[in-house]
Amino acid sequence: MADKEPNPAEEAAARAREKAEQEALPYKWTQTIGDLDVTLTVPGNLKARDLTIDIKKTSLSAGIKGQDPIIKGTLPHPIHVDESTWTLTSTPDGNKVVEIHLDKVNKMEWWGHVVTDAPKIDVTKIVPENSKLGDLDGETRGMVEKMMYDQRQKEMGKPTSDEQKKLDILKKFQEQHPELDLSKAKMS
Repeated sequence: MADKEPNPAEEAAARAREKAEQEALPYKWTQTIGDLDVTLTVPGNLKARDLTIDIKKTSLSAGIKGQDPIIKGTLPHPIHVDESTWTLTSTPDGNKVVEIHLDKVNKMEWWGHVVTDAPKIDVTKIVPENSKLGDLDGETRGMVEKMMYDQRQKEMGKPTSDEQKKLDILKKFQEQHPELDLSKAKMS
């Protein structure tokens, strides 16, 4: 039997259940397509030496020494350990926050959860932040700009950059060979 689309009430209930599950976790987390950040609140009198933070390629454990970890488990996907970090900062309310930054190996994949035994989120509902063209490397940026230009040209009923190149070549050839009648020539 094929999955049917949930109705708006079922969708709203699923979102509410997911939100409640995430709020019940003893940590908060956010992600971009390339990395994931976990924050844990700890008492303000703690120092870095009072914490145990263990970041491995496929697992994470973080908490206060002598206590059960606040977060511990297997990561759903591998990370770059050397590019992953953690910091301890004070907050205005007198607590401290442990911020753990995980650098994803696969930069084209959303994670449903931080550790595999935690409740999942529906990654199909993630709306990525708008990235800036300036964030892209030169080759990728050029390709994206060409695609955007071609899309605008098509929307206006004008030739794409590739079609325009062909027209320019044909025009130049016609100028060099006025004796040829290319009026019935087809472009492909």
